[in-house]
Amino acid sequence: MAARRALLAAGRAAGGRRGAAGAAPGAGASPGASPGAGAAPGAARSRLYEHVREGLSARPQLDVTALSEREVEQRRGPLGGAALREIVRTWWRLREVRDGIARLEAEKGRVAQGVRDIMASQDKAAAKTLPALAALRERGRSLRGQLRLLAAEESELEQRFYLGALQLPNRTHPAVPVGDQRQARLLQVVGEKPVFEVEPKGHLELGEGLDIIRQRRLSHVSGHRSYYLCGAGALLQHALVTFTLRKLLSKGFLPMTVPDLLRGAVFEGCGVRPSATPSPVYTIDPARFEDLCLAGTSEVGIAGYFMDHAVQLQDLPLRVVCSSTCYRTETDTGQEPWGLYRVHQFTKVEMFGVTAAERGTESDELLDEFLGLQKEIFSELGLHYRVLDMPTEELGLPAYRKFDIEAWMPGRGKFGEISSASNCTDYQSRRLNIMYSGEGGRLSHAHTVNGTACAVPRVLIALLECNQLPDGSVRVPPVLQPLVGQEVLTRPPKPLLRYIGPNQPGGGPPKPPEVGTPTPKTS
Repeated sequence: MAARRALLAAGRAAGGRRGAAGAAPGAGASPGASPGAGAAPGAARSRLYEHVREGLSARPQLDVTALSEREVEQRRGPLGGAALREIVRTWWRLREVRDGIARLEAEKGRVAQGVRDIMASQDKAAAKTLPALAALRERGRSLRGQLRLLAAEESELEQRFYLGALQLPNRTHPAVPVGDQRQARLLQVVGEKPVFEVEPKGHLELGEGLDIIRQRRLSHVSGHRSYYLCGAGALLQHALVTFTLRKLLSKGFLPMTVPDLLRGAVFEGCGVRPSATPSPVYTIDPARFEDLCLAGTSEVGIAGYFMDHAVQLQDLPLRVVCSSTCYRTETDTGQEPWGLYRVHQFTKVEMFGVTAAERGTESDELLDEFLGLQKEIFSELGLHYRVLDMPTEELGLPAYRKFDIEAWMPGRGKFGEISSASNCTDYQSRRLNIMYSGEGGRLSHAHTVNGTACAVPRVLIALLECNQLPDGSVRVPPVLQPLVGQEVLTRPPKPLLRYIGPNQPGGGPPKPPEVGTPTPKTS
């Protein structure tokens, strides 16, 4: 196994060099590809395809002919319509080559049988003199030569196809608005904006005043966009997770914990590209740990649980809930560097569903169910929010349709996204080989649906800012009060910590008393 991986790694390096030298917009660089062969931008590596080549999972069963050029152009993805045309051409040529290989293999079998028949009916010495045997053997040599050439072409075409096709988006629901975020369709507004007697404070100012959030002076501890929750802040996080899990468990969800570290192949199968520049995920040092990334959502881990497995039709739909730590690189570092809105690490409760596709509407129905549960959770928390049908450029690669919920955040003076719910149809299942077994054991690709049940930091922002009182204290929503143990979070008499470090204003060790100054007495 180690030797095979080393050979594959060497092949990847060589292929990557050749692809970089001769890449053009299209279906992906391949070893020996000539300029203009249709290589997709950034397609020098696919961890999912490497996974397949190493024999670790089944080949993705991609249906590129179901996509239209218009759909590809309307999505904000790495490829355009011209690339789709090239990928489809590659696919049809690959099918022709495979059909040709099958025909030649069948003929080779007939030739081999003819040789065996002659050898069985003749004396060995006499058989060697027969022109028919010589002709069959000559034909066998010719067939083997043709098969070698076609096998090499098949390998090149397959690599070119997958390196491009794995970057294509899902199909798009016909009702999805076309365009960027500004084209999002407002579906519903729930609740009323809170009214304040004074200018509302932001969550960071509130949290620091209550001594439940710390984000200052952490660059030398845990880097930028990190934070601590302590005291009632930590209790609020646990309360939100517990409240959400109880809600979903009562609805029949299967609880699950997942690994935080996962192979890049699973990310790609879910529609996340670890090899993109800049990368949306953290990759563990590849010199020590081959192909391991930190998950930005438990959706990836749950999908990996079902990878290369089949579920019985009668057990569908399956609804899974998972609370996990999520890691995000937040590559657009210019946006909101302070506060909890964009952070590198946070806790999130995720919903994930696996459905059949017998009627063609099962995943749409589960998406509506997940959206209904999200609204139920946020309404019970007393949030003012709106529901949006997201446009084509906001769907990412895997979503067929996506609904976002944005809560009102008075301190920010605007709505902010707190959840999304996506129907990925068979996009992830075709890449990760997630199947269901129907009548007679027939295997079909399942559909997958996912939705955020509670992204703790963003829900905390809305809760703190909407429930603040004029003196800086914060009301706890009634559904969380039994879990937090308080009705109102109040300011402590004094901060728990005082900064004495050397590298920021106001720091440094306490100054020694001047000569002649009385030393304070200690009790």
